[in-house]
This record gives sequence, C-alpha cells and structure tokens, in this order.
Amino acid sequence: MKVELLLVGKTVNSVFVAGIADYAKRIGHYIPFNINVIPELKNTKNISANQQKEAEGELILKKLQPDDHLVLLDEHGKELRSIEFAQWLERKQHVARRLVFAVGGPYGFSEAVYARANEKISLSKMTFSHQMVRLIFTEQLYRACTILKGEPYHHE
Repeated sequence: MKVELLLVGKTVNSVFVAGIADYAKRIGHYIPFNINVIPELKNTKNISANQQKEAEGELILKKLQPDDHLVLLDEHGKELRSIEFAQWLERKQHVARRLVFAVGGPYGFSEAVYARANEKISLSKMTFSHQMVRLIFTEQLYRACTILKGEPYHHE
C-alpha cells in the first residue's frame, strides 16, 4: 500500500516544513509515502469562500485515481486515539493500494470532495490551522508505523 498526503497550498512556516520533512523521511522507512501539493489559487480576494472551495475541490479530484481510498482530515471526522489509528491503518493495508489523506484549504472541502471521500478523520476536537494539521498528521502517521512495528516511540 502507498500512502499519499494531498495538500492544498504549500506549507509556509519553516518550522512546520522542517518537521514535516523529518517525519516524511521517517515514514518512508516503513511504507511508501509521498506528499503532493496542489498550488494555491491565485486572486482569491475576488472570489467567495464557496467558490474557492469548489475550485480547490476540482484540483483535488483531478489528483485522485479511481481506486484510491480518500480520507479527509476534517473536523467532523471520526476521532481515533493513536493506537486506534495504527490499527485502522493496518486494516487499510488489505483494502487499498493507495491511501490518500487530504488536507483542504482554509475553508475546507467542497461538496464534491465530500461526496468522493471514503472516510473522514478528525485529529482533535480542537481546530488547528490547515498548515499545522500537516505536521500533526505526519507525526501521527509516523507514530502509527512505530506502533505497528512494536517500536518504543509510543508510550501508553
């Protein structure tokens, strides 16, 4: 199984960039992992938030293959503890050839993306910036990999 993190817009905070790169490299020791960045839309001041979501949604959908298992990182998704996420990830290894996690833009996802999604996962009841979610998610994916391998990174 391959895992991809699909992002709308590049990560701008250099601390987040470094952390994401570090975890992405670590994850690569366990599973094939790729980060795919969709360029941010230009001139968004001239369009509504809904129009922005729709345009970003079209770009997200173009990046998907028909048999991809799409998981939205969304505040209304299912919350999992780290061990539960690791178990969930292990089950997905038998279901999907390519598991795609998506982080939307600042206004979230379009209805078309929600309709295409197979699942939604929330990283917390709290709201994080879409930039911060990238770092939190890559750390949790790395943590899940170490849990599945029985390595000592995660402590109960």
